[in-house]
Amino acid sequence: MPTRTELANAIRALSMDAVQQANSGHPGMPMGMADIAEVLWNDNLKHNPSNPGWADRDRFILSNGHGSMLLYSLLHLCGYDLPLSELRNFRQLHSKTPGHPEFGETPGVETTSGPLGQGLANAVGMALAEKVLANRYNHGGHKIVDHYTWVFMGDGCLMEGISHEACSLAGKFGLDKLIAFWDDNGISIDGEVEGWFIDDTPARFEAYGWQVIRGVDGHDPFEIQQAIDTAQAETERPTFICTRTVIGFGSPNKQGTAATHGAPLGADEVAATRQHLGWNHAPFEIPDEIYSGWDARGAGLAAEADWQTRFDAFRSDFKDLAAEFERRMSGDLPSGWQEQSKQIIRKLQDEGGDVATRKSSQIALNSFGPLLPELIGGSADLAGSNNTIWSGSVDVNDGTEDGNYVYFGVREFGMTAICNGLGLHGGFIPYNATFLVFADYARNAVRMSALIPAHNIHVYTHDSIGLGEDGPTHQPVEHVASLRLIPGLEVWRPCDTVESAVAWKCAIENSGRPAALIFTRQGLTHQPRNGDQIEAIARGGYVLREADGPADALIIATGSEVGLAQSAADELSSNGVNVTVVSMPNPDRFMQQDQAYRESVLPSRIKARVAVEAGVSAYWSAFVGSYGRVIGVDRFGASAPGKELIEHYGLTVENVSQAVRDSLAASAPSRSTNG
Repeated sequence: MPTRTELANAIRALSMDAVQQANSGHPGMPMGMADIAEVLWNDNLKHNPSNPGWADRDRFILSNGHGSMLLYSLLHLCGYDLPLSELRNFRQLHSKTPGHPEFGETPGVETTSGPLGQGLANAVGMALAEKVLANRYNHGGHKIVDHYTWVFMGDGCLMEGISHEACSLAGKFGLDKLIAFWDDNGISIDGEVEGWFIDDTPARFEAYGWQVIRGVDGHDPFEIQQAIDTAQAETERPTFICTRTVIGFGSPNKQGTAATHGAPLGADEVAATRQHLGWNHAPFEIPDEIYSGWDARGAGLAAEADWQTRFDAFRSDFKDLAAEFERRMSGDLPSGWQEQSKQIIRKLQDEGGDVATRKSSQIALNSFGPLLPELIGGSADLAGSNNTIWSGSVDVNDGTEDGNYVYFGVREFGMTAICNGLGLHGGFIPYNATFLVFADYARNAVRMSALIPAHNIHVYTHDSIGLGEDGPTHQPVEHVASLRLIPGLEVWRPCDTVESAVAWKCAIENSGRPAALIFTRQGLTHQPRNGDQIEAIARGGYVLREADGPADALIIATGSEVGLAQSAADELSSNGVNVTVVSMPNPDRFMQQDQAYRESVLPSRIKARVAVEAGVSAYWSAFVGSYGRVIGVDRFGASAPGKELIEHYGLTVENVSQAVRDSLAASAPSRSTNG
């Protein structure tokens, strides 16, 4: 039987070999944390390589994702579907072993990590998911939700501000099933971190409300296991384990230095490391007894079978709850959702009402929320402004089975990444909210939600200069356009309650990608629609108002400017100009429709076009063409009442109407030529 050291050395060997072959990567962390990983994965982690998606598995998050070869080595050795050929293909095109772990690319990878600190925040979301699910489903002596979330992280994760946001919340939430290992090796890219990182990190985590275990030798299996036992004995707090390690452990000439952090060891040093570790095997060669010592497939199947037996007993006592749990973990929506949600939207159209779309969003939550026990979310200390609390909201800290609302405090970045973790865990549709201008604070986590992708609904209110007196620091200008540039992020800017409800419905249903829902502070006018127009909203753009006769021009608008477009169309129509008004709540989704539909909404024969949106104008150039005009806001705002600002920045009926006339004049030769 191999020793623990020999098992850990398999990680070290595979990691340095893969990095060396790729001539790229980070061998130091995998070599330094190999002993911790060996104890955790062989003796403590509950997982099933044959079914990486098993609902009650432990979640393992590599927040210091640059050390990805540690995770790939573990997955390969334990028996996941990650053959040695993929390790040989490390960091190569189309491999299952990219430079940083990517969710969906590699079986067993729970999240995409690499931007430091975000994996840790995702883990907080996963641990919160476990706690909330346990409160709902662990009844009558049954424990069908009972798993840990384990995190590896380095100094860089702890320097990033997101670690403060997320870990402070983890302490408040009392996430006792969250256990984090700090790779305290004192090295980052620039060298010894004492030159720029002198925090009393253990004291910091104690202040957050964590259990802190100090001074663990990260190369002593006994101390590592003792720390894990202490962590699992804690029932009220997350645990932070301080493990002192040597980066690049085993490299006789480079260990303990930044030289091992982000570059291959070099052929000579790899050979010297083999000799130093007593690893007398060729590159990528793993002896059968080492594989046998790591193989977790039998134990994983047994663990899942045991859980299934317990779940079947739970089902016999709580049939409806068991069915709900299985539905939620599979990502399916409730039976009848489609028809019920459509009825709600039709009812909202019939009822009408002129309100701010942030209120429309709350109306949608109040309508859809009772149908969706999986809906969970919160706001960054703006619940009353974002209108994210609905009639069925229950604070997750209440400890009841209905907990579904999170008070995140002023933590936009941490909030967004935590919600990514909630979505990745399964069983939830998370939403998070703040003012649109502060989406910048959360930006990289928003990007990560699309890259992963994670089901996460980003709710952003106070969407333009129309919010008024708070001034340019709070008035978004470029934000909507910049969010639309993120691949895979669905961006909705609805014009009234009905479009807001459709946006929520689409975001809820689209489990494979995130969405950003953009809402106003100021009241907007309810728009008339027929049934076909209601159905067309989900296509991203549609004809809201047909011209009186053959159309001379198009006005394309979104959000708060749709009402303005309608008023301009009234003025133009009274003066003999026939205008079609197109509402475009989601331009990207519209552009994904078939050519015939796009042509029916934006006929190519109509060259006179005006787009209007209270934001930067460049985005709309492609929609209006050479003869078109765009009315937008290409400078920062000012402090004044919203109505005054809207007029001051030219978002008026007169300007839109004149832009249509100018576009008609510019396109006149083209229209004449086209007959």
